[in-house]
Amino acid sequence: MCVDRVMSLRAKDLEVEIIIVDDASRDRSLAIANELLSKHPQVRVLQHERNKGKGAALRTGFREATGDFVAVQDADLEYSPMELKNLLEPLRDGRADVVIGSRFKGQGPHRVLYFWHYVGNRILTLFSNMFSDLNLSDMESCYKVFRREVIQRVDLREDRFGFEPEIIAKVAHSRLRIYEMAISYSGRTYEEGKKINWKDGVRALYCIFRYNSDHLPLPMQFIMYLFIGGFSAIVNLGGFIAAQALVLHLRVPLSLLLCWLQE
Repeated sequence: MCVDRVMSLRAKDLEVEIIIVDDASRDRSLAIANELLSKHPQVRVLQHERNKGKGAALRTGFREATGDFVAVQDADLEYSPMELKNLLEPLRDGRADVVIGSRFKGQGPHRVLYFWHYVGNRILTLFSNMFSDLNLSDMESCYKVFRREVIQRVDLREDRFGFEPEIIAKVAHSRLRIYEMAISYSGRTYEEGKKINWKDGVRALYCIFRYNSDHLPLPMQFIMYLFIGGFSAIVNLGGFIAAQALVLHLRVPLSLLLCWLQE
């Protein structure tokens, strides 16, 4: 179980606080969380009255955290909690403010899954790096560990998976010390409960533009707005051509109908 694995990180020099955020689940998640609460004094359970999304759950957890460092851990165990100790090292020795785990570095075990997910992640990371001026290899990684005072002063707004590009943009433009370390990955299939889809990818691309645009040099801002304007013009032109073709297609049947009505 996820909580048991996180609890195993405890040591003489490392205390653990676990904040469980139930995002209005419809299964037994809240009941299980309350059972864990009764067994472990280190566990705190927070609840949303309605489903708000991953980003909203993270905001709630970040706000309530009291430890020196804050890590994100999904309960599905795609990421191994034991690797959090390694990610904490640059924070504990004062070198870093943020540490990001990369699924694309190192030689740890990685479950082989979807090719197009991999391509999408690489494209989003590329765009994020272009606009944030970082050289990350895995912007969409769940494993992001922060100094508590750092994450609590970031104004987060995204409710779903847009959290990832948003937080990268905001820590990048805050000129924080960011480190990246290799991690393993045991991804899930859609049959096993994976929820992210192409719509979240589109939203992530939007968030990259939205949260980085104000910090770009003026020439880059001009190019970006030119690109957006050109894309909008192409969409509008395509809609106009489609509408015109539809009118031409319907003109003959409509003329026959008018002739029939006149008779």
